[in-house]
Amino acid sequence: MKKECIAMLLAGGQGSRLHVLTSKVAKPAVPFGGKYRIIDFTLSNCVNSGIDTVGVLTQYQPHELNAYIGSGHPWDLDRVDGGVHILPPYLKDKGGTWYKGTANAIYQNMGFIENYSPDYVIVLSGDHIYKMDYSLMLNQHKQTGADSTIAVFDVSKEEASRFGIMNIREDGTVYEFDEKPREPKSTLASMGVYIFTWSVLREFLIADEEKKSSKNDFGGNIIPAMLSGGKKLSVYRFNNYWKDVGTIVSLWESNMDMLSGLSGINLFDREWKIYARNSSSPPHYAGGKSVISHSLVSEGCNADGEIYNSVLFNDVTVHEDAIVKYSIVMPGAVIESGAVVEYAIVAEGAYIRANAHIGQGPKDFSGAADDWGIAVVSAGTVIGEGKILGAGQMAEGDML
Repeated sequence: MKKECIAMLLAGGQGSRLHVLTSKVAKPAVPFGGKYRIIDFTLSNCVNSGIDTVGVLTQYQPHELNAYIGSGHPWDLDRVDGGVHILPPYLKDKGGTWYKGTANAIYQNMGFIENYSPDYVIVLSGDHIYKMDYSLMLNQHKQTGADSTIAVFDVSKEEASRFGIMNIREDGTVYEFDEKPREPKSTLASMGVYIFTWSVLREFLIADEEKKSSKNDFGGNIIPAMLSGGKKLSVYRFNNYWKDVGTIVSLWESNMDMLSGLSGINLFDREWKIYARNSSSPPHYAGGKSVISHSLVSEGCNADGEIYNSVLFNDVTVHEDAIVKYSIVMPGAVIESGAVVEYAIVAEGAYIRANAHIGQGPKDFSGAADDWGIAVVSAGTVIGEGKILGAGQMAEGDML
């Protein structure tokens, strides 16, 4: 059945800058915000924007992500006509390859797209935290008659060299794309959110695939080719919170932003819910001696210690006399009595034994300011009794 617009969600990235947090899972499947996965924000944006057909392109460590998405029921995407579809690389009659780049990933799934004969295709990333109404962007795309509309976010001049930068005319059309420029001409950074008129994108995907030297990337190849080919590219300015949580620090900061209200993302907004798969855990329990302040504590948690300015996922246990502050504690982790966890990320199923000390606040750190960082304990790791993991250090295996 024909759809006006379908979404293609790129979720196959390795997320190597998240180190041990993505050693066994794709970045979009990393837990976020107490009960969500990163990909929940993009999937929820689709549903809330009226887009009911989503292809999720997976590749690196896809098993947990595939199981999490399942039939798409939590996002109301378990539909006969449309819905969510997992799209891994696959063999064809002429062979097959892994996805070579973002553009190649879409090229390999043109058959899926053409099943719905869409007028427009929105290409998204599964590893950003933001709330965005894609229907507003689509309306602008149609009104301007653009061949492609690219969502942009205004960053500081200091940050601009980290992004793909759009240089535009007064009417909002793009005349140049700079990938991580040393001396940026503007501060309009691409968010990796693109709307294409499908007939135009199809033409450029096929042409790009025929170029053996191409890296098959949207930012590096498709967008420049469309510009040099005289196509109309426009920007859509996004002025709300958007965060690429591709590093340990940015993941921690974005969780803290949500706690402090700096993100402006209201998890209690009934008009724009962030949907997620429920853990089916019992209600969280706060013991008689517990202290919980300015924190998100999810279902199934058993909290007897002190918790400040932290995000606790489902089924976390914090024993009496343990202290957790300015930290993210992922599902099933245990923190024993006397342990201190501060300015840290403790991954799923990790076990912090009695009197261990994880992380250190920036004001207490005696080293050079540039050496301070968030401490990280990998999934399933045991930190032995009394052991110390310093600021910015990472435990990839047991410390006994």
